[in-house]
Amino acid sequence: MSNFFDKVYVVVQQIPKGMVMNYGTVAMIAGSPRCARQVGYALHVNPDPDTIPCHRVVMKDGGLSAAFAFGGAAEHRLRLEAEGVTFKGDNVDMKKHLVCISIK
Repeated sequence: MSNFFDKVYVVVQQIPKGMVMNYGTVAMIAGSPRCARQVGYALHVNPDPDTIPCHRVVMKDGGLSAAFAFGGAAEHRLRLEAEGVTFKGDNVDMKKHLVCISIK
């Protein structure tokens, strides 16, 4: 697997329902720790949103992306809440929902 976007998709597919990960952590696990912005680009062109749950990726403070590819921050929040993710104000409660995984 040499394509960075493909690595991002593999990582994001591992995020469990009701949990989130931030862009920087996805980049780090995908092998490119300084490429958080590129993670966003990859998710913006997600080829299979039904199996690559890009809505489970948020900013490091739990903020949502206004550029969320499938309807902006409001839709981003709705999708997370539908999975049981809770918020503190406008941000995901990262203490409850942040997950760290590794891929093999």
